[in-house]
Amino acid sequence: MPGTKSSEEKHVAFLAFPFASHALVGLSLLRKLANAAPDVHFSFLNTAKSTESLLSKSRADDVPQNIKFYQVSDGVPDGHVLTGKPTEPENFFLKATPDNLKTGLDVAVAETGMRITCLLSDVFLTSAAEIAEDLNVPWIPIWVSFPCCLSAHIYTDVIRERGVSGSGTVDFIPGLPPMRAVDLPKEVLITGNGEESPFSRTLSQIGSVIPRATAVVMGFFEKLNSPPLNHDLKSKLQKVLHVGFFSLSLPAPPLQPSSSDPTGCLSWLDDKKPGSVAYVGFGTLALLPREELIAVAEALETSGVPFIWSLNDKSKELLPKGFLEKTRTHGKVVPWTPQTQILAHASVGVFVTHCGGNSVCESIANGIPLIGRPFFGDHHMIGRMIEEWGIGVRVEGGVITKNRLLKCLELVLGHEQGMVMREKAEALKEVVLKAVDSATQDFNSLVDLISVS
Repeated sequence: MPGTKSSEEKHVAFLAFPFASHALVGLSLLRKLANAAPDVHFSFLNTAKSTESLLSKSRADDVPQNIKFYQVSDGVPDGHVLTGKPTEPENFFLKATPDNLKTGLDVAVAETGMRITCLLSDVFLTSAAEIAEDLNVPWIPIWVSFPCCLSAHIYTDVIRERGVSGSGTVDFIPGLPPMRAVDLPKEVLITGNGEESPFSRTLSQIGSVIPRATAVVMGFFEKLNSPPLNHDLKSKLQKVLHVGFFSLSLPAPPLQPSSSDPTGCLSWLDDKKPGSVAYVGFGTLALLPREELIAVAEALETSGVPFIWSLNDKSKELLPKGFLEKTRTHGKVVPWTPQTQILAHASVGVFVTHCGGNSVCESIANGIPLIGRPFFGDHHMIGRMIEEWGIGVRVEGGVITKNRLLKCLELVLGHEQGMVMREKAEALKEVVLKAVDSATQDFNSLVDLISVS
Protein backbone atom coordinates (compact mmCIF):
# COMPACT_ATOMS: atom_id res chain seq x y z
CA MET A 1 0.00 0.00 0.00
CA PRO A 2 1.15 3.60 -0.65
CA GLY A 3 3.36 5.60 1.67
CA THR A 4 2.28 7.03 4.98
CA LYS A 5 2.41 10.09 7.12
CA SER A 6 3.83 10.05 10.61
CA SER A 7 3.72 6.68 12.34
CA GLU A 8 2.24 8.50 15.33
CA GLU A 9 -1.03 9.05 13.47
CA LYS A 10 -3.47 6.21 14.02
CA HIS A 11 -5.60 4.95 11.16
CA VAL A 12 -8.18 2.31 12.05
CA ALA A 13 -10.08 0.63 9.22
CA PHE A 14 -13.36 -1.19 9.72
CA LEU A 15 -14.48 -3.82 7.23
CA ALA A 16 -18.27 -4.11 7.26
CA PHE A 17 -20.40 -7.10 6.36
CA PRO A 18 -23.13 -5.29 4.39
CA PHE A 19 -26.13 -7.48 5.20
CA ALA A 20 -28.94 -7.61 7.77
CA SER A 21 -28.04 -5.30 10.68
CA HIS A 22 -24.31 -6.09 10.62
CA ALA A 23 -23.16 -2.85 9.00
CA LEU A 24 -25.50 -0.77 11.17
CA VAL A 25 -24.07 -2.36 14.31
CA GLY A 26 -20.52 -1.83 13.04
CA LEU A 27 -21.15 1.84 12.37
CA SER A 28 -22.75 2.25 15.79
CA LEU A 29 -19.59 0.93 17.44
CA LEU A 30 -17.35 3.03 15.22
CA ARG A 31 -19.25 6.19 16.17
CA LYS A 32 -18.62 5.48 19.83
CA LEU A 33 -14.95 4.78 19.18
CA ALA A 34 -14.54 7.90 17.05
CA ASN A 35 -16.03 10.06 19.79
CA ALA A 36 -13.84 8.41 22.42
CA ALA A 37 -10.68 8.68 20.31
CA PRO A 38 -10.98 11.97 18.37
CA ASP A 39 -7.31 11.90 17.32
CA VAL A 40 -7.70 8.55 15.56
CA HIS A 41 -8.77 8.47 11.91
CA PHE A 42 -11.39 5.82 11.07
CA SER A 43 -12.14 4.44 7.61
CA PHE A 44 -15.43 2.58 7.20
CA LEU A 45 -15.36 0.20 4.23
CA ASN A 46 -18.72 -0.98 2.96
CA THR A 47 -20.70 -1.48 -0.25
CA ALA A 48 -22.25 1.63 -1.78
CA LYS A 49 -25.79 0.33 -1.36
CA SER A 50 -25.35 -0.51 2.30
CA THR A 51 -23.62 2.78 3.15
CA GLU A 52 -26.31 4.76 1.36
CA SER A 53 -28.95 2.99 3.43
CA LEU A 54 -27.05 3.64 6.66
CA LEU A 55 -26.53 7.34 6.00
CA SER A 56 -30.11 7.88 4.84
CA LYS A 57 -31.20 7.00 8.37
CA SER A 58 -28.68 9.30 10.07
CA ARG A 59 -28.37 13.03 10.57
CA ALA A 60 -25.16 14.55 9.27
CA ASP A 61 -24.06 15.41 12.79
CA ASP A 62 -24.52 11.77 13.87
CA VAL A 63 -21.27 10.80 12.15
CA PRO A 64 -18.08 12.12 13.79
CA GLN A 65 -15.73 14.04 11.52
CA ASN A 66 -12.95 11.50 12.00
CA ILE A 67 -14.93 8.77 10.19
CA LYS A 68 -14.65 8.57 6.41
CA PHE A 69 -16.52 6.17 4.14
CA TYR A 70 -15.01 4.09 1.36
CA GLN A 71 -16.74 1.90 -1.17
CA VAL A 72 -15.98 -1.75 -1.83
CA SER A 73 -17.43 -3.89 -4.60
CA ASP A 74 -20.49 -5.99 -3.81
CA GLY A 75 -19.22 -8.65 -6.21
CA VAL A 76 -22.44 -8.76 -8.26
CA PRO A 77 -21.49 -9.11 -11.95
CA ASP A 78 -22.44 -6.22 -14.22
CA GLY A 79 -25.90 -6.73 -15.64
CA HIS A 80 -26.77 -9.53 -13.24
CA VAL A 81 -30.23 -9.30 -11.71
CA LEU A 82 -30.46 -10.83 -8.24
CA THR A 83 -33.02 -13.62 -8.11
CA GLY A 84 -33.98 -13.26 -4.47
CA LYS A 85 -32.52 -16.62 -3.49
CA PRO A 86 -31.40 -16.78 0.17
CA THR A 87 -27.80 -15.58 0.71
CA GLU A 88 -27.30 -14.88 -3.01
CA PRO A 89 -25.97 -11.32 -2.38
CA GLU A 90 -23.82 -12.60 0.50
CA ASN A 91 -22.28 -15.25 -1.74
CA PHE A 92 -21.40 -12.74 -4.47
CA PHE A 93 -19.87 -10.39 -1.90
CA LEU A 94 -17.80 -13.10 -0.24
CA LYS A 95 -16.59 -14.41 -3.61
CA ALA A 96 -15.14 -10.94 -4.19
CA THR A 97 -13.23 -10.98 -0.90
CA PRO A 98 -10.50 -10.36 0.01
CA ASP A 99 -9.61 -8.50 -3.21
CA ASN A 100 -12.45 -5.98 -2.89
CA LEU A 101 -11.48 -5.27 0.72
CA LYS A 102 -7.80 -4.82 -0.14
CA THR A 103 -8.71 -2.43 -2.94
CA GLY A 104 -10.81 -0.37 -0.55
CA LEU A 105 -7.97 -0.25 1.96
CA ASP A 106 -5.56 0.91 -0.74
CA VAL A 107 -7.89 3.79 -1.56
CA ALA A 108 -8.24 4.76 2.11
CA VAL A 109 -4.47 4.76 2.60
CA ALA A 110 -3.83 6.71 -0.60
CA GLU A 111 -6.43 9.35 0.24
CA THR A 112 -5.35 9.88 3.85
CA GLY A 113 -1.65 9.28 3.45
CA MET A 114 -1.81 7.20 6.63
CA ARG A 115 -1.02 3.53 6.82
CA ILE A 116 -3.52 1.23 8.49
CA THR A 117 -2.50 0.76 12.12
CA CYS A 118 -5.37 -1.48 13.25
CA LEU A 119 -7.98 -3.51 11.41
CA LEU A 120 -11.50 -3.97 12.78
CA SER A 121 -14.00 -6.13 10.97
CA ASP A 122 -17.18 -8.09 11.26
CA VAL A 123 -16.39 -11.65 12.38
CA PHE A 124 -18.11 -12.92 9.24
CA LEU A 125 -15.20 -11.48 7.22
CA THR A 126 -12.70 -14.17 8.15
CA SER A 127 -10.36 -13.04 5.35
CA ALA A 128 -9.63 -9.96 7.49
CA ALA A 129 -7.31 -12.13 9.60
CA GLU A 130 -4.98 -12.68 6.65
CA ILE A 131 -5.20 -9.03 5.59
CA ALA A 132 -4.22 -7.88 9.08
CA GLU A 133 -1.30 -10.30 9.17
CA ASP A 134 -0.08 -9.04 5.79
CA LEU A 135 -0.26 -5.47 7.13
CA ASN A 136 1.36 -6.55 10.40
CA VAL A 137 -1.38 -4.86 12.43
CA PRO A 138 -3.81 -6.09 15.11
CA TRP A 139 -7.04 -7.68 13.92
CA ILE A 140 -10.03 -6.99 16.15
CA PRO A 141 -13.29 -8.56 14.89
CA ILE A 142 -16.69 -7.72 16.35
CA TRP A 143 -19.42 -10.26 17.00
CA VAL A 144 -22.86 -8.72 16.54
CA SER A 145 -24.96 -11.52 18.06
CA PHE A 146 -25.06 -13.26 21.44
CA PRO A 147 -21.81 -14.90 22.63
CA CYS A 148 -23.56 -18.28 22.84
CA CYS A 149 -24.12 -18.10 19.07
CA LEU A 150 -20.41 -17.53 18.52
CA SER A 151 -19.75 -20.72 20.49
CA ALA A 152 -21.83 -22.67 17.97
CA HIS A 153 -19.50 -21.48 15.22
CA ILE A 154 -16.40 -22.14 17.31
CA TYR A 155 -17.59 -25.72 17.80
CA THR A 156 -18.69 -26.24 14.17
CA ASP A 157 -16.07 -28.93 13.50
CA VAL A 158 -17.05 -30.86 16.65
CA ILE A 159 -20.75 -30.59 15.81
CA ARG A 160 -20.10 -31.93 12.33
CA GLU A 161 -17.76 -34.68 13.52
CA ARG A 162 -20.49 -35.92 15.84
CA GLY A 163 -22.94 -35.94 12.97
CA VAL A 164 -25.52 -33.74 14.71
CA SER A 165 -28.51 -33.22 12.43
CA GLY A 166 -32.28 -33.44 12.19
CA SER A 167 -33.72 -34.28 15.59
CA GLY A 168 -30.30 -34.42 17.24
CA THR A 169 -29.30 -32.44 20.31
CA VAL A 170 -26.15 -30.47 21.06
CA ASP A 171 -25.41 -30.72 24.77
CA PHE A 172 -21.63 -30.59 24.82
CA ILE A 173 -20.83 -26.89 24.27
CA PRO A 174 -19.57 -25.48 27.59
CA GLY A 175 -21.97 -23.05 29.21
CA LEU A 176 -24.84 -23.56 26.78
CA PRO A 177 -28.13 -25.27 27.57
CA PRO A 178 -29.00 -28.27 25.39
CA MET A 179 -29.82 -27.08 21.88
CA ARG A 180 -31.81 -28.93 19.28
CA ALA A 181 -30.07 -29.24 15.94
CA VAL A 182 -32.83 -27.11 14.41
CA ASP A 183 -31.98 -24.32 16.86
CA LEU A 184 -28.48 -23.96 15.41
CA PRO A 185 -27.64 -21.83 12.35
CA LYS A 186 -28.03 -24.21 9.43
CA GLU A 187 -24.51 -23.43 8.20
CA VAL A 188 -23.12 -25.06 11.34
CA LEU A 189 -24.72 -28.39 10.46
CA ILE A 190 -23.64 -28.68 6.83
CA THR A 191 -21.00 -31.36 6.40
CA GLY A 192 -17.98 -30.41 4.35
CA ASN A 193 -18.37 -32.05 0.94
CA GLY A 194 -16.89 -29.45 -1.35
CA GLU A 195 -20.30 -28.08 -2.29
CA GLU A 196 -20.71 -25.45 0.39
CA SER A 197 -21.60 -21.92 -0.68
CA PRO A 198 -19.09 -19.12 0.04
CA PHE A 199 -21.37 -17.96 2.87
CA SER A 200 -21.56 -21.40 4.53
CA ARG A 201 -17.85 -22.00 4.02
CA THR A 202 -16.95 -18.64 5.57
CA LEU A 203 -19.11 -19.27 8.62
CA SER A 204 -17.60 -22.72 9.05
CA GLN A 205 -14.13 -21.13 9.16
CA ILE A 206 -14.89 -18.82 12.08
CA GLY A 207 -13.83 -21.32 14.74
CA SER A 208 -10.40 -21.90 13.19
CA VAL A 209 -9.69 -18.27 12.30
CA ILE A 210 -10.94 -16.27 15.27
CA PRO A 211 -8.24 -17.42 17.73
CA ARG A 212 -5.80 -15.37 15.61
CA ALA A 213 -7.57 -12.15 16.61
CA THR A 214 -5.84 -9.75 18.98
CA ALA A 215 -9.22 -9.31 20.69
CA VAL A 216 -12.86 -10.14 19.98
CA VAL A 217 -15.47 -7.49 20.72
CA MET A 218 -18.85 -8.67 21.99
CA GLY A 219 -21.91 -6.41 21.90
CA PHE A 220 -23.10 -7.98 25.12
CA PHE A 221 -22.62 -8.01 28.87
CA GLU A 222 -20.36 -10.67 30.35
CA LYS A 223 -22.67 -11.09 33.36
CA LEU A 224 -25.45 -12.34 31.08
CA ASN A 225 -23.32 -15.32 30.09
CA SER A 226 -22.93 -18.40 32.26
CA PRO A 227 -19.51 -18.67 33.97
CA PRO A 228 -18.63 -21.83 31.98
CA LEU A 229 -19.37 -20.02 28.72
CA ASN A 230 -17.17 -17.08 29.70
CA HIS A 231 -14.40 -19.43 30.76
CA ASP A 232 -14.56 -21.39 27.52
CA LEU A 233 -14.48 -18.28 25.32
CA LYS A 234 -11.51 -16.88 27.23
CA SER A 235 -9.68 -20.20 26.91
CA LYS A 236 -10.05 -20.16 23.12
CA LEU A 237 -9.60 -16.46 22.31
CA GLN A 238 -6.67 -14.18 23.05
CA LYS A 239 -8.85 -11.46 24.58
CA VAL A 240 -12.62 -11.02 24.95
CA LEU A 241 -14.11 -7.56 25.39
CA HIS A 242 -17.78 -7.31 26.38
CA VAL A 243 -18.56 -3.66 25.62
CA GLY A 244 -22.33 -3.71 26.22
CA PHE A 245 -25.20 -3.68 23.74
CA PHE A 246 -24.15 -2.10 20.45
CA SER A 247 -27.54 -0.54 19.72
CA LEU A 248 -28.07 1.08 23.13
CA SER A 249 -26.44 3.51 25.49
CA LEU A 250 -26.85 2.53 29.12
CA PRO A 251 -28.03 3.76 31.50
CA ALA A 252 -30.72 4.81 29.05
CA PRO A 253 -31.47 8.52 28.61
CA PRO A 254 -34.85 9.79 29.85
CA LEU A 255 -37.84 8.85 27.70
CA GLN A 256 -38.49 11.54 25.11
CA PRO A 257 -41.67 13.63 25.47
CA SER A 258 -44.52 11.82 23.75
CA SER A 259 -45.25 14.95 21.72
CA SER A 260 -41.84 14.60 20.02
CA ASP A 261 -42.76 11.23 18.46
CA PRO A 262 -44.06 11.84 14.89
CA THR A 263 -45.55 8.32 14.72
CA GLY A 264 -47.91 9.04 17.62
CA CYS A 265 -47.00 5.74 19.28
CA LEU A 266 -45.81 7.23 22.57
CA SER A 267 -48.87 9.45 22.96
CA TRP A 268 -51.07 6.44 22.22
CA LEU A 269 -49.24 4.41 24.89
CA ASP A 270 -49.70 7.18 27.47
CA ASP A 271 -53.40 6.31 27.71
CA LYS A 272 -52.88 2.59 28.33
CA LYS A 273 -52.54 0.71 31.62
CA PRO A 274 -49.03 -0.25 32.77
CA GLY A 275 -47.82 -3.55 31.32
CA SER A 276 -50.93 -4.05 29.21
CA VAL A 277 -49.76 -3.48 25.62
CA ALA A 278 -48.34 -6.03 23.18
CA TYR A 279 -45.69 -4.56 20.90
CA VAL A 280 -45.42 -6.57 17.67
CA GLY A 281 -42.36 -6.12 15.46
CA PHE A 282 -40.46 -8.61 13.32
CA GLY A 283 -37.63 -6.37 12.12
CA THR A 284 -36.98 -5.32 8.54
CA LEU A 285 -35.83 -8.62 7.01
CA ALA A 286 -38.03 -11.25 8.65
CA LEU A 287 -41.21 -11.35 6.59
CA LEU A 288 -44.15 -13.32 7.91
CA PRO A 289 -45.83 -15.63 5.39
CA ARG A 290 -49.30 -14.39 4.52
CA GLU A 291 -50.99 -17.13 6.56
CA GLU A 292 -49.08 -16.17 9.68
CA LEU A 293 -49.66 -12.46 9.16
CA ILE A 294 -53.40 -13.13 9.04
CA ALA A 295 -53.09 -15.35 12.14
CA VAL A 296 -51.40 -12.50 14.04
CA ALA A 297 -54.19 -10.13 13.04
CA GLU A 298 -56.89 -12.59 14.08
CA ALA A 299 -55.23 -13.24 17.44
CA LEU A 300 -54.86 -9.52 18.17
CA GLU A 301 -58.47 -8.86 17.22
CA THR A 302 -59.86 -11.77 19.25
CA SER A 303 -57.74 -11.16 22.33
CA GLY A 304 -58.70 -7.53 22.71
CA VAL A 305 -55.15 -6.88 23.96
CA PRO A 306 -54.01 -3.31 23.25
CA PHE A 307 -51.27 -3.50 20.62
CA ILE A 308 -48.84 -1.55 18.48
CA TRP A 309 -47.80 -3.39 15.33
CA SER A 310 -44.81 -2.26 13.27
CA LEU A 311 -45.86 -3.37 9.79
CA ASN A 312 -44.71 -2.03 6.44
CA ASP A 313 -47.28 -0.77 3.96
CA LYS A 314 -46.81 -3.69 1.56
CA SER A 315 -47.61 -6.23 4.28
CA LYS A 316 -50.42 -4.03 5.57
CA GLU A 317 -52.25 -4.63 2.32
CA LEU A 318 -52.46 -8.33 3.21
CA LEU A 319 -54.36 -7.80 6.48
CA PRO A 320 -57.85 -9.29 6.73
CA LYS A 321 -60.58 -7.05 5.43
CA GLY A 322 -61.97 -4.87 8.18
CA PHE A 323 -59.15 -5.62 10.64
CA LEU A 324 -57.97 -2.03 11.00
CA GLU A 325 -61.49 -0.75 11.55
CA LYS A 326 -62.38 -3.46 14.06
CA THR A 327 -59.24 -2.87 16.12
CA ARG A 328 -58.96 0.92 15.87
CA THR A 329 -60.03 1.38 19.51
CA HIS A 330 -57.35 -0.90 20.94
CA GLY A 331 -54.71 -1.19 18.22
CA LYS A 332 -52.27 0.91 16.24
CA VAL A 333 -50.56 -0.26 13.04
CA VAL A 334 -47.67 1.88 11.77
CA PRO A 335 -44.97 1.31 9.12
CA TRP A 336 -42.15 2.31 11.49
CA THR A 337 -41.83 2.67 15.25
CA PRO A 338 -39.32 4.22 17.66
CA GLN A 339 -38.69 0.74 19.04
CA THR A 340 -36.32 1.57 21.89
CA GLN A 341 -38.68 4.27 23.12
CA ILE A 342 -41.70 1.99 22.90
CA LEU A 343 -39.98 -0.79 24.85
CA ALA A 344 -39.03 1.74 27.53
CA HIS A 345 -42.66 2.83 27.99
CA ALA A 346 -44.41 1.60 31.12
CA SER A 347 -47.51 0.53 29.19
CA VAL A 348 -45.74 -2.19 27.21
CA GLY A 349 -46.10 -5.67 28.69
CA VAL A 350 -44.76 -8.00 26.00
CA PHE A 351 -42.71 -7.89 22.81
CA VAL A 352 -43.73 -10.26 19.98
CA THR A 353 -40.50 -10.58 18.04
CA HIS A 354 -38.41 -12.48 15.47
CA CYS A 355 -35.68 -12.95 18.12
CA GLY A 356 -33.17 -10.74 16.36
CA GLY A 357 -30.19 -9.93 18.57
CA ASN A 358 -30.69 -6.16 18.70
CA SER A 359 -34.40 -6.45 19.42
CA VAL A 360 -33.93 -8.94 22.24
CA CYS A 361 -31.14 -6.84 23.77
CA GLU A 362 -33.43 -3.80 23.73
CA SER A 363 -36.15 -5.84 25.39
CA ILE A 364 -33.75 -7.11 28.07
CA ALA A 365 -32.55 -3.57 28.76
CA ASN A 366 -36.14 -2.57 29.49
CA GLY A 367 -37.28 -5.67 31.39
CA ILE A 368 -39.91 -6.68 28.82
CA PRO A 369 -40.94 -10.37 28.41
CA LEU A 370 -40.93 -11.80 24.90
CA ILE A 371 -42.94 -14.01 22.59
CA GLY A 372 -40.57 -15.34 19.94
CA ARG A 373 -41.17 -16.49 16.40
CA PRO A 374 -37.61 -17.14 15.12
CA PHE A 375 -36.90 -17.10 11.39
CA PHE A 376 -33.27 -17.77 10.42
CA GLY A 377 -29.62 -17.43 11.37
CA ASP A 378 -29.14 -16.91 15.10
CA HIS A 379 -32.84 -16.34 15.83
CA HIS A 380 -33.49 -19.87 17.04
CA MET A 381 -30.54 -19.96 19.44
CA ILE A 382 -31.53 -16.58 20.85
CA GLY A 383 -35.10 -17.83 21.20
CA ARG A 384 -33.77 -20.82 23.13
CA MET A 385 -31.90 -18.45 25.47
CA ILE A 386 -35.09 -16.46 26.06
CA GLU A 387 -36.65 -19.66 27.38
CA GLU A 388 -33.54 -20.59 29.35
CA TRP A 389 -33.57 -17.23 31.13
CA GLY A 390 -37.31 -17.62 31.74
CA ILE A 391 -38.14 -14.24 30.22
CA GLY A 392 -40.42 -15.46 27.46
CA VAL A 393 -41.67 -18.24 25.22
CA ARG A 394 -41.36 -19.30 21.63
CA VAL A 395 -44.50 -19.88 19.59
CA GLU A 396 -45.27 -23.59 19.61
CA GLY A 397 -43.98 -25.34 16.49
CA GLY A 398 -42.18 -22.21 15.30
CA VAL A 399 -45.18 -21.15 13.20
CA ILE A 400 -47.81 -18.64 14.31
CA THR A 401 -51.45 -19.68 14.28
CA LYS A 402 -54.29 -17.72 15.80
CA ASN A 403 -54.68 -20.11 18.74
CA ARG A 404 -50.95 -20.44 19.40
CA LEU A 405 -50.46 -16.69 19.60
CA LEU A 406 -53.60 -16.29 21.72
CA LYS A 407 -52.20 -18.88 24.11
CA CYS A 408 -48.87 -17.02 24.33
CA LEU A 409 -50.51 -13.63 24.89
CA GLU A 410 -52.70 -15.04 27.63
CA LEU A 411 -49.73 -16.76 29.25
CA VAL A 412 -47.48 -13.69 29.34
CA LEU A 413 -50.07 -11.00 30.01
CA GLY A 414 -52.70 -12.78 32.06
CA HIS A 415 -51.23 -15.83 33.72
CA GLU A 416 -49.23 -16.21 36.91
CA GLN A 417 -46.40 -17.69 34.85
CA GLY A 418 -46.35 -14.45 32.89
CA MET A 419 -45.86 -12.52 36.12
CA VAL A 420 -42.85 -14.68 36.86
CA MET A 421 -41.48 -13.94 33.38
CA ARG A 422 -41.90 -10.23 34.03
CA GLU A 423 -40.05 -10.54 37.34
CA LYS A 424 -37.22 -12.44 35.68
CA ALA A 425 -37.06 -9.90 32.86
CA GLU A 426 -36.81 -7.09 35.42
CA ALA A 427 -34.09 -9.03 37.26
CA LEU A 428 -32.13 -9.45 34.03
CA LYS A 429 -32.48 -5.72 33.41
CA GLU A 430 -30.89 -5.10 36.82
CA VAL A 431 -28.03 -7.46 35.93
CA VAL A 432 -27.38 -5.37 32.84
CA LEU A 433 -27.49 -2.05 34.69
CA LYS A 434 -25.06 -3.32 37.32
CA ALA A 435 -22.71 -4.54 34.57
CA VAL A 436 -22.44 -1.17 32.81
CA ASP A 437 -19.23 -0.23 34.64
CA SER A 438 -17.56 -3.48 33.61
CA ALA A 439 -18.64 -2.97 29.98
CA THR A 440 -17.28 0.58 30.10
CA GLN A 441 -13.93 -0.76 31.27
CA ASP A 442 -13.85 -3.21 28.36
CA PHE A 443 -14.78 -0.43 25.93
CA ASN A 444 -11.96 1.71 27.30
CA SER A 445 -9.62 -1.25 26.81
CA LEU A 446 -10.72 -1.37 23.19
CA VAL A 447 -10.03 2.36 22.79
CA ASP A 448 -6.56 1.77 24.24
CA LEU A 449 -5.93 -1.09 21.82
CA ILE A 450 -6.74 0.93 18.71
CA SER A 451 -4.96 4.03 20.02
CA VAL A 452 -1.59 2.47 20.79
CA SER A 453 -1.33 0.00 17.91
